[in-house]
Amino acid sequence: MTEFSSYAHGTPCWVDVTSPDLDKTIEFYGGLFGWEADQDPRPEAGGYTMFKLRGKYVAAASPPQQEGIPSHWTTYIASDDVDDTAAKIRDAGGTLLAEPFDVFDSGRMTVAQDPTGAIFGVWQAGTHHGAQLANEPGSFQWNECETGDVAAAADFYTTVFGYSVDQMDMGQEEPYRMFMLGDHRTAGLFKITDDMGDVPPNWMTVFAVADADAAAAKAKELGGELLFGPQDIPVGRFAVLQDSTGAAFQVVAPPQES
Repeated sequence: MTEFSSYAHGTPCWVDVTSPDLDKTIEFYGGLFGWEADQDPRPEAGGYTMFKLRGKYVAAASPPQQEGIPSHWTTYIASDDVDDTAAKIRDAGGTLLAEPFDVFDSGRMTVAQDPTGAIFGVWQAGTHHGAQLANEPGSFQWNECETGDVAAAADFYTTVFGYSVDQMDMGQEEPYRMFMLGDHRTAGLFKITDDMGDVPPNWMTVFAVADADAAAAKAKELGGELLFGPQDIPVGRFAVLQDSTGAAFQVVAPPQES
């Protein structure tokens, strides 16, 4: 298993899904990934439910804080000092949707929006450092900022988290950009094109699977939708899916052996 006990500053470390129907969400991801739900019983936790895979925390779900918020996944980026990161977000032209606050003894966080409109979280670890298992089937493998203005997003995230930006040829007209910490590929930066319709700026969560086609078929069986793919790309085979309450996510499987 690929287990983690800490995450470097600037690394996506946790994901959770906001859902107006937790029971439906729990059933969907339990069926798709084999996750087991572990709901925090404290009233002040607001129904926050952690998901386990083989006994390790991999993600979570929670109800929206107010009515009308659509289902969505949120990526949390690790920070050594969330208050300092919050100040950098403001200075770089981002917006804080929540001032930094403590989450029991689990950690300290904020939620922000970059200048192009993509929303993300920032997490400073306490007793909870983030996903205990990642980069293998049933856990998140990649996170990418999807936006119509990659130049503005690149300026923002390099300023806030100290990334550099590299490119990869993915066989498309627009090169795929990656946020780098040293030589480590940390997250992606993807341009939303006109042919994608009304996709809003967002941070996309990508889960590893053994078989993208089987995962897409299972998602539809569980009440989800296939939005795109499955399609082969240089790093594997992927599909864009929507869960049974409307939250979009991706799955990626290793390249098929020829």
